[in-house]
Amino acid sequence: MANQLRAALTILRRKQIEAETGYSRSTLYLRIAQGLWTKQVSLGARAVGWPAAEVDALNAARIAGKTDAEIRALVLRLESARTGIETTALLAKSI
Repeated sequence: MANQLRAALTILRRKQIEAETGYSRSTLYLRIAQGLWTKQVSLGARAVGWPAAEVDALNAARIAGKTDAEIRALVLRLESARTGIETTALLAKSI
């Protein structure tokens, strides 16, 4: 339980994302533009990161062989969960 809470609250920086995914910087930002990776969270004027739980979920989806359409839907769910805003209209369009 404590590990789950820690993972939910941990923010990973870009270098850590690159190490965990094998993506280069340019590929990471390409995936964001394609809707295949969540947008970064601002940590300050010149610092960004990604919630560790989102990184874990996206890596697990890739390992499980999910399609790009399924991953786009996952990205929308993960991003909407950050603010609690439902994006059912967006999810319906992406499927």
